[in-house]
Amino acid sequence: MALETDILTPASPSFAHSNPVTTIDLRSDTVTRPTARMRAVMAEAEVGDDVYGEDPTVNALEARAAEVFGREAGLFVPTGTMGNQIAIRLHTERGQEVLCEARAHLIDWEMAMVADFNGCQLRTAYAEDGVFRWEHIKALIAPKIYYRQQPGLISLENTHNMAGGIVTPLPVFEEIWEGAREAGLPVHLDGARIFHAATHLGIGVQELTSGFDSVMFCLSKGLCAPVGSMLVGSGEFIARARSVRKALGGGMRQAGILAAAGLIALDEMPARLHEDHSNARILAERLAALPGVELDLHSVQSNIVIFYLRGGRDANHVVRALKDRGVLAGAVGPHAVRFVTHHDVDRSACAHAARIAAEVLAEA
Repeated sequence: MALETDILTPASPSFAHSNPVTTIDLRSDTVTRPTARMRAVMAEAEVGDDVYGEDPTVNALEARAAEVFGREAGLFVPTGTMGNQIAIRLHTERGQEVLCEARAHLIDWEMAMVADFNGCQLRTAYAEDGVFRWEHIKALIAPKIYYRQQPGLISLENTHNMAGGIVTPLPVFEEIWEGAREAGLPVHLDGARIFHAATHLGIGVQELTSGFDSVMFCLSKGLCAPVGSMLVGSGEFIARARSVRKALGGGMRQAGILAAAGLIALDEMPARLHEDHSNARILAERLAALPGVELDLHSVQSNIVIFYLRGGRDANHVVRALKDRGVLAGAVGPHAVRFVTHHDVDRSACAHAARIAAEVLAEA
């Protein structure tokens, strides 16, 4: 399986069938460059030592994140993985189980830190459409018998990356929140792309996440910030989280330079995410029409398009062929390829990428 960080070198600008002006990078929405406005505010950012709590720009970002999500406090962390793992550390005890969907980011992309750092075990269920419901979760909760370990946390993901960016609607969350309260279990949201989910549903992130005990969201996935994620929750929770962040090496000192871009990402970039959704739909519709491609258009609800290759075709071979023609994609399984739309790839580039994909698949 190719990671989101694979294939880092630019593709060759020359190839046999088509000649794009530049490489079209659809590997991930983490490849975006900071906007001109971000670069300007980063250069002028007021800074201090954040480990002492004295960086005014970091403090402003944390307060703004808490306000947007209707929480008491927020914490700026270097990565979404750190944010998720801090939350797990605070919600669980060693030896407990964390319940999540079988393709969750916690499983494939966080370096087994649920076990290594937090001493917990993942218990999963596969949701056919990528939407992890209370019926899945309830079946995972062991009877309260002394020889069965109990879960300590439910972790959800919205949008769900490896399910093709599928969006979980609010009523599904509301049922989970109610069931979790009755079961005495906290619920954490890996909301790396929660603004994409809110855009698709047409509701605010505060309403969409109101029942979670903690929420992590990324500033660098789709929102163009160069670095950083946020963890929001109660004041007491974030005070404890700050200590765990320091233990993990997350004390970033004069981090206001990064937080300045984060403020732009948080306040200005979500308003344009519908453009990425529209571009993903264009890609998906053209790919779905190709012979040899299996793609459920219903699953394309945000900025991620995952398609499957019929006939046992090798996804890594297809990704290499796309790269040779100037289009970067990712293999996310033996026969699955992923495109992710973002700020730095416009509609014409997405349409061109679809044409290149048609050429490559016709040759294959």
